[in-house]
Amino acid sequence: MHKTALRLLGLTLMAALPAAHAERADRKQPVNIEANRVTVDDRNKVHVFEGNVILTQGTLTIRGEKVVVTQDGEGFQKGVATAGSGALARFRQKREGKSEYVEGEAERIEYDNKTDKTRLFNRAWVKSAGDEVRGQYIEYDGYTENYLVNNASSPTASGGNGSRVSATIQPKNSGPASEPKP
Repeated sequence: MHKTALRLLGLTLMAALPAAHAERADRKQPVNIEANRVTVDDRNKVHVFEGNVILTQGTLTIRGEKVVVTQDGEGFQKGVATAGSGALARFRQKREGKSEYVEGEAERIEYDNKTDKTRLFNRAWVKSAGDEVRGQYIEYDGYTENYLVNNASSPTASGGNGSRVSATIQPKNSGPASEPKP
C-alpha cells in the first residue's frame, strides 16, 4: 500500500509541474502574409500566396515560395508552405515562457493552428534549445513539445531507403559538473 501511495503522490507532483509549450497567445493573433501575388477563393476559404511568402501569426513565422492557407468553419487556419528549386521552407516559433525558439526546415511544411501541430516533409530538421532532430518526416506538437521523427516521408510509412533519423540532445545541467564526493 505504501508503494501505491508514493506512486500516486509522484504522479500528482508530475501533473502539477508547469510544462513548456509553444507560445499559446499565437493562436489568438491574426495571420499576416506577405507575398508577390495572391489568389483568393473566398467561397471555399482558400488563399494561395506565391513568391517569397512570409506568414506570421504572433511569434510564429513560416517562409516559403508558395503558401496555401485554408480556413475551416470554426475559423481555424491550416497552412502548407513549399519551397522551389531545391530550397527549403522554414518555420520558427517562440516557446511559451522562455526566450528560446523552435525552428525547422523542410521541402514542405504543414501547420494547423487548431491543433498547434507542424509537420515537416523531406529533408526535415527541427531545433529547440540546442537539441536537434533530422529525418524525412517530423511532426512537432507545439502544445506538448513532443516530436515524431521518421526516416520515411510520412508518419506511418516504413523507410526503405536505408537512412536513419538523427538527434542531438544537449546536456541539461544547471551548473558546472561537480566532482563526486569520496
